[in-house]
Amino acid sequence: MKLLTGLVFFSLVLGVSGLFSFLSEAAGGAWDMWRAYSDMKEANYKNADKYFHARGNYDAAQRGPGGVWAAEVISDARENIQTWLGHGAEDSLDDQAANKWGRSGKDPNHFRPKGLPDKY
Repeated sequence: MKLLTGLVFFSLVLGVSGLFSFLSEAAGGAWDMWRAYSDMKEANYKNADKYFHARGNYDAAQRGPGGVWAAEVISDARENIQTWLGHGAEDSLDDQAANKWGRSGKDPNHFRPKGLPDKY
């Protein structure tokens, strides 16, 4: 009986720590997405939006499953809002391709425009 109680207890502890890990990754991923968005606005550089989409998703995904989840939720929400507001559907598809590229772990520099300052 003590063995069963111990197994149940440790299962709960490990499950809760896994939840905290996921939530921590998700919060960090949301921060990564915000940082990429802020950098995009600050840079105000022509044809750089796909790079910042890919970079934000890449950085978030590097945190783990919670980061991937946060990046996907934020990216999808942003694109859905833009589509709903009537902004270019074609541009939204390109943004989503850059989002998926970054989330998959591929190098976001693939989308980096020439001349974008090294700061970004």
